[in-house]
Amino acid sequence: MFYSEDIIEDVRQQNDVVEVISSYVKLQKKGSNYMGLCPFHNEKSPSFSVSQSKQMYHCFGCGVGGNIFTFIMEYENYSFTEAVKYLAERAHITLPEGEFSEEEKRKADTKQSLLNIYKLAATYYYYQMYNSPKGKLAYDYLKGRNLSDETIKKFGLGYSNVSGGLYGYLKSKGYEDTLLNMSGLFSYNEKSGVYDKFWNRVMFPIMDVNNKVIGFGGRVMGDSKPKYLNSPETLLFDKSRNLFGMNIARTSRRRNIIICEGYMDVIALHQAGFNNAVASLGTALTGMQANLIKRYTESVLLTYDSDEAGVKAALRAIPILKDVGLTVKVIDMRPYKDPDEFIKNMGADAFEERINNATSWFDYETDALAKNYDLTDPESKTKFFNELAKKMLEFTEELERNNYAEAIARKYNIELKNFQKLINYYGAQNIVKSESINNFSKKDDKVNAKTDMIKEAQKLLLTWFVEEQRLFELLEGIITPDDFSDDLYKKAATILFSQYKESKNVVPAKIINAFESKEEQNEVALLFSTNIGEIVDNNGERKDFMELTIMERETYLNQLVKKIKLYSIEEQMRNSVDMSVFQQCSKQKAELQKMHITLGTV
Repeated sequence: MFYSEDIIEDVRQQNDVVEVISSYVKLQKKGSNYMGLCPFHNEKSPSFSVSQSKQMYHCFGCGVGGNIFTFIMEYENYSFTEAVKYLAERAHITLPEGEFSEEEKRKADTKQSLLNIYKLAATYYYYQMYNSPKGKLAYDYLKGRNLSDETIKKFGLGYSNVSGGLYGYLKSKGYEDTLLNMSGLFSYNEKSGVYDKFWNRVMFPIMDVNNKVIGFGGRVMGDSKPKYLNSPETLLFDKSRNLFGMNIARTSRRRNIIICEGYMDVIALHQAGFNNAVASLGTALTGMQANLIKRYTESVLLTYDSDEAGVKAALRAIPILKDVGLTVKVIDMRPYKDPDEFIKNMGADAFEERINNATSWFDYETDALAKNYDLTDPESKTKFFNELAKKMLEFTEELERNNYAEAIARKYNIELKNFQKLINYYGAQNIVKSESINNFSKKDDKVNAKTDMIKEAQKLLLTWFVEEQRLFELLEGIITPDDFSDDLYKKAATILFSQYKESKNVVPAKIINAFESKEEQNEVALLFSTNIGEIVDNNGERKDFMELTIMERETYLNQLVKKIKLYSIEEQMRNSVDMSVFQQCSKQKAELQKMHITLGTV
């Protein structure tokens, strides 16, 4: 949909990038920017930077970046138009009627058609369970799992028969094969033709938080593999972003959310009154899912299977949940394997008691670690305490680390003073390792600076223009957009110079909208996120920019400008056969050597 640049800019200005992103990601102020763990890839050390002054974000780990529109598009899997509408609604801005571009109209129509197909498919599966001979087997299976008709209806459970009837049903509704193939509901084979991908399975509709069916899970009725099958990823379905049962759990009045491994666990808990249960969709928990949970609660309870695989899954999930700021506890379901078994055998009251006695994530991790050692053997016990000491370094706050150290000392009967000495020993080792890595990185920086110093210089200068806009006046007639060799840099510089010429002000976040592909948006975000706080001098040494004197900054600016301008002039000479151009460039090179830019007081 077409909206004027003025409307889009108004929506952007009314949505502060830090405020919006902090509702998805836990951010902490670091200097002039805000830092957090990137929601688009798993990481332990924050590399996701959000700039309030530039209204942009960039992850130095995975490379994603952009403005508030690109963040919402990437996180929510929205189109640009959907992101504009979402942010306009958030800022209480009434958008005028707009016109769809052909591409936007096609994509919106496709999404809506897929939603219609999934809704029809869910209805069809539900009907088949109650009205087909094979469907009775599925119904009996669910009743055998102690599910009531009310629960079956609540979750829209159904049956996918073996006759391929769904395909014929949807074709009769006018849907073409191209769209049906995109739905992920069918397999197309030259020999056997088209058949239902979920044939002979109990069906579990997967809904987004707005109660719209976006995919399916299917549980096989026979001995076929895999036991559970999920929809492939489509325009609507991304298993890393969604959670089964979240459409109900998000409105629960309970203070926390229970995370399970499977569909039946979620359904059994809901039937028992625990309507705050959710499950990941056949994969390990992701950071995107953790951030989704964080929108609705501050606390989670893990109820993964009590077997070895379940313990490993819980240990993987704990740091992901903690990294987004959630409080994590683990429910002990032994001697039963999962919540479904527990509820069947012990009932809801007993499960409520287990919730009240849930283990803290730290005790769960240390108990799991202790199982790897024989604590009756002195040598094994010593190794265990060494591993515990290393683990204590995960706590960055000294008070928190000391509190947990005291708890460990009491639990395992070790003298606190000795345990703290062990923690300090490993802490000192980490500092030495960190310094070694930094020294190694400096060597890498020297190599990289030499191999790509022009591009790096152009990035630095563009960032400098944004940080200190008086450079536009100082460098007028010296540096132009044509002096940027990279096409993307040149386009960004052209827009930047045009912004300053029109309003004597630049807005980097606005520039992002001029680039269509995610790759270009990420690169432009990096372009204006280059760390001018640290510079690399001619010897390849790093220096803190803020500690430089005005004279030193002036010297560095002249070196930077001359380097970029000289490269630009030589490129013109290399690419031209016109003698007059060659002579003009030679004259410019001579003048460049005499040029000196006076920076003056900042």
